[in-house]
Amino acid sequence: MIIGVPSEVEVDEYRVAITPAGVRELVSAGHTVLVQKGSGDGSKLPDEAYESQGANIVDGVEELFSESTMIVKVKDPSPREVALLKPEHTIFSFLHLAPQPELAKQLMETGATCIAYETVEQGGSLPLLAPMSEIAGRMSAQVGAYFLEKMIGGRGILLGGVAGVPPAKVVILGAGIVGTNAAKIAAGMLANVVVLDKKLDSLRSLQGYVSGRLTTVLSTALAIEEHISSADLVICAALIPGATAPTLISEDLVRDMVPHSVIVDVSIDQGGCAETSRMTTHSEPTYTVHDVIHYCVGNIPGAVPITSTYALTNATLPYIVEIAGEGVTAAIRNNEALAHGVNVMEGRITNEAVADSVGLPYYQLSSIIPFRLSASDQFPVL
Repeated sequence: MIIGVPSEVEVDEYRVAITPAGVRELVSAGHTVLVQKGSGDGSKLPDEAYESQGANIVDGVEELFSESTMIVKVKDPSPREVALLKPEHTIFSFLHLAPQPELAKQLMETGATCIAYETVEQGGSLPLLAPMSEIAGRMSAQVGAYFLEKMIGGRGILLGGVAGVPPAKVVILGAGIVGTNAAKIAAGMLANVVVLDKKLDSLRSLQGYVSGRLTTVLSTALAIEEHISSADLVICAALIPGATAPTLISEDLVRDMVPHSVIVDVSIDQGGCAETSRMTTHSEPTYTVHDVIHYCVGNIPGAVPITSTYALTNATLPYIVEIAGEGVTAAIRNNEALAHGVNVMEGRITNEAVADSVGLPYYQLSSIIPFRLSASDQFPVL
């Protein structure tokens, strides 16, 4: 198979979808890898590093798409890239279609098979989203601490306090991978950390993983209101795989927050958890509503591309190798995790959460790819 790796074009995106080591694995298995010129520069991976492992460097994105069967990316495709997709293409990347109904429609029109990293699911976990969630969670506490500084417009409070002066209160909505990593860093910085989640098992697990000033609370509307209204830093880490993020913080609640406190909405890729959240970039990361600083960068891990590129390739490479080796249809049949990852195929949305979020019809994957089914599931019996 011919695998194409284009340069990322989103503002302030410095990651690349594969490392030279990943190229080596694919070339050794008999595949051809095309890497767009300069695509690894932001991650300190020069073209020569890819060429030394067998990649072919191509100048333009048009050439790369026209010669490739599978396109491997980091972020969702740009309008220019969507226009280059054909029915014979498979695109494998983060898609985050729930808050982007127009992109979903455009991808349907291409006829391409679109597999989203964020909905590949194995045993209840999201193995391709997990490494980026770890990074985003850890960074959320760092950037929150920074924007609490007075010269940035924040309250002027140190996350960990000092002897005789209380630490900041950090409230985290969600005890998944993002929330757990945010709690670990915030607690390590000696803040008072409160984590809310609807799942008691997740809160129990978090207590065993994070040490420090940690309080876990069952998430209810009243609990959210009480804790957020007194928070210095709020980190939004709620996730429903494939679906629009739940709105947990109303504008009225933002209005009642401590002046010059900070919201870091890590869920913004899926629409955000605060009613006042809107996408920002690393170049212009914040804005203020009702005296509350909002940090809603959609590609937080893009700020640390060396770490992020290697972490992402570590997770995605086995799936890329599998698709390249078996072909996309066979790989989907044989791997339930990949079947969950298919968002669009043959012009139809095959992920129910995505379909519900964008208001378009949902089609079971089995209506497109026949395979032996269990009694209660659309996915193959393995």
